Amino acid sequence: MPETALVTGASSGIGEQFARQLAARGHDLVLVARRADRLESLASELPTDAQVVACDLTADAASLGGRVQELGAQVDLLVNNAGFGTSGPFLDHDPARDAEQVRLNCEAVVTLCHAFLPGMVERRRGGIINVASSAGFQPIPYESVYAATKAFAISFTDALHTELRGTRIRVMAVNPGPVPTEWQQIAGYEPGRDVPAPGEISAEQVVRESLAAWDKGRRSIIPGRTIRWFIRATSPSPRAIQLRVTERMYRPKR
Repeated sequence: MPETALVTGASSGIGEQFARQLAARGHDLVLVARRADRLESLASELPTDAQVVACDLTADAASLGGRVQELGAQVDLLVNNAGFGTSGPFLDHDPARDAEQVRLNCEAVVTLCHAFLPGMVERRRGGIINVASSAGFQPIPYESVYAATKAFAISFTDALHTELRGTRIRVMAVNPGPVPTEWQQIAGYEPGRDVPAPGEISAEQVVRESLAAWDKGRRSIIPGRTIRWFIRATSPSPRAIQLRVTERMYRPKR
């Protein structure tokens, strides 16, 4: 019987690639995002069984466990990919939008782990992939809330991975650098703005490298050689220096 993977934010970008590549590996899918039309279109293209759940996780993450149960699906792999960012000076942010960002990038991840992890532990098989970001490895001025939410995701994933040793449940964080998706537009990047961090790679490469790391039982992965080198090279720097460098990299052009 095929294993079933639930992918949030499956309507585009990295989430869509997780759906496609997991289906190619033989997984059945539960596809979750706000846009049902995109999910239905994607489901029709996949070679395995794919069910669609249109859900706004910023407002209704707590209902997803029950809705998936009504479908008769048993989730063996949870891919927490849904998320968005905001950019620019914090004082210019919409407070309600930042609150939604924290709910989706942090609260929804915890809520869905609570919903699906107990069944995995009871069956003694399964796993969770949390899509965090290389932005979570240091504070980023002008993407302050986004970087903080991804720091939460990394910390939470590392702790959960350690707690679940010996249970046969795997947990891994994926920490991409810049990836050209709808993220930049939603975050408020100006058209034509260069991505501040180096090493841009495709969503397809992110997922391909992530699943290879998953097969090896890794705790975390930074997909892409260039951004991986950049993070390792800058990590030993004092926090004050990191902040000065990132402030200059991410400072909006006037």
